Amino acid sequence: MIEEKSKDLKTRTRAFALRIIRLFGALPKTTEAQVIGRQMLDSGTSVGAHYREAMRARSPAEFISKIEGGLHELAETIYWLELLVDVGIIPA
Repeated sequence: MIEEKSKDLKTRTRAFALRIIRLFGALPKTTEAQVIGRQMLDSGTSVGAHYREAMRARSPAEFISKIEGGLHELAETIYWLELLVDVGIIPA
């Protein structure tokens, strides 16, 4: 059961990163869109990396730290996505 959830989250975080990459590629080439988009790209693609690092943790504390890092990156990605919507660069 845990192994199945692990594979599912591994797949979902990778799919999320791919969607973020495609969104960045589709953004207009304006300075505003590219600056915000790069921030979104950095945080959105690091979620899966944090998860994979957590799966290799050597202790429960290290696992929690890595997972929390991934959650931080998710929250940051949401912020950048909201900004893109708020300034009218992408639709909600």
